[in-house]
Amino acid sequence: MMDNSLLIVLIAMLGGAIRVSTPFMFVALGECLTEKSGRINLGLEGNLVLGAMVAYAVSYHTGNAWLGVLAAGASGIVLGALHGYICKLPRVNDIAVGIAIMSFGTGLAFFFGKAYIQPSAPRLNSVPLGDWTGNASMAQALQINPLFFVGIALAILMSWAFANTRWGLIVRMTGDSAASAKAMGVSVDLVRLLATAAGGFLAGVGGSFLSLYYPGSWNEGLSSGQGLMAVALVIFARWDPIRCIWAALLFGAAGAIGPALQSVGITQGYYFFNAAPYILTLFIMIASARSKGAAREAPGELSITK
Repeated sequence: MMDNSLLIVLIAMLGGAIRVSTPFMFVALGECLTEKSGRINLGLEGNLVLGAMVAYAVSYHTGNAWLGVLAAGASGIVLGALHGYICKLPRVNDIAVGIAIMSFGTGLAFFFGKAYIQPSAPRLNSVPLGDWTGNASMAQALQINPLFFVGIALAILMSWAFANTRWGLIVRMTGDSAASAKAMGVSVDLVRLLATAAGGFLAGVGGSFLSLYYPGSWNEGLSSGQGLMAVALVIFARWDPIRCIWAALLFGAAGAIGPALQSVGITQGYYFFNAAPYILTLFIMIASARSKGAAREAPGELSITK
């Protein structure tokens, strides 16, 4: 009986880790790209929330969930480009701008999203990868949304591009030394603007997952600070896209502990286990602050390294 309960918990955590990690993955990849160019964007929480609302609204009005995903990415581009443009102005602090953009994005989402709290919009479908097991719990756990695979493919592509393409070299050089980039004739402001806009797009797509798949509805408490936690995740992953995937899965597994235990009737301490991702974030930030390795691998132009 104990072995059976443990198996159920592990299966539930597997499925939960995949579901919960997907928005973390997209926001973390977006922030990784932004920070590689030498800029921090704390406003991605706003991109995530606005993306969730826009995706739900567009899916509701068009009947096509994938159009909602694209619209969410477009809303992320707008906020990311706005952040990038403001930050290139003289004597502007990118962290302060990020906080302002976060408030602006969430405010827009809450204002325009009130009409979409009750209506039901078409959701994203999942890919059934566990039917062959003949185990109902495993089949349910392996109902995986295609966006999860898109995120993995993007991480691999980004990692390869950073190491092997001229574009990747320019982004990394801009993030490590703006003076060197300017000496090579690179427009630092343009590179960072494009990187921040692209990072905003990814965060917006991550938001669409929240409203169109899991939890699969629009409400004002949908994000729970996942956009901000993704910044800690990027530091933990040491600005490596592939590591961002593993870090996102770790955060996802932490977030799935509470529901997994509840599935076998363990409800005592449920809210404490739901706080696991936030506790993990706190420990990661403390460990990263003391890590010389993280400091060495951080892009040199980030304000946290100065």
